[in-house]
Amino acid sequence: MSKLQTKMMLLAGLGALALLPGAKADDWNQKTVFTFSGPVEIPGQVLPAGTYVFKLANSQSNRHIVQVFNKDENHVFGTFLAIPDYRLRPSIKPIIKFHERPAGSPDAIKAWFYPGRNYGHEFVYPKTEALALAKANDTPVPSMPVELTPSTKQPDVTIYGPVVVALNAAPLKAEEPSGEEVELAEAFDVSAPAKLPATATSLPLFGLIGLLSLGTAVTLRLVAVKAK
Repeated sequence: MSKLQTKMMLLAGLGALALLPGAKADDWNQKTVFTFSGPVEIPGQVLPAGTYVFKLANSQSNRHIVQVFNKDENHVFGTFLAIPDYRLRPSIKPIIKFHERPAGSPDAIKAWFYPGRNYGHEFVYPKTEALALAKANDTPVPSMPVELTPSTKQPDVTIYGPVVVALNAAPLKAEEPSGEEVELAEAFDVSAPAKLPATATSLPLFGLIGLLSLGTAVTLRLVAVKAK
């Protein structure tokens, strides 16, 4: 085998490594662009129709802090707590789930799912809003103390900033349709996955690993033959 063929095999192996899950920056912050044709409600405020960027805060300890920016990402509308929300089948496209609202009211965002992920992010609403949504949808809604609402609107995008610290320490509850407030774990499975799912299937990954293994084996064989 020529030197050119050997180099091509090595490049194939390196290419397989580059395609492994986690290689794209967007996979970390799950940056997603949404365009809404009408106003939508997020915790503590209503966004007018337009284009917005959803991203996860750059936090290792909590992968369910959502930040919403304008289209150009030079203004943050808020930093919001969320809890894990599970889908049996990941979607190939971004998904927004809405709470039902009375006619004439803006749609309230329930959860956001990044493509290829089983786990999404269900928004935690201030208690008053959460209770209204729970009654309207006949389902529990995660809540936080109303007094934290102003904090979510602060332009704080740093990991250790006062807003993120305050939200992380917030005592979360669940508002039931009956009006009862219960512990979050009584209404939701809030256990985070041990490992964030990267894709809906592992078959492409197995193929890449196989290609990498083949390239490595051939390369080692060539080196051994040359050394004799």
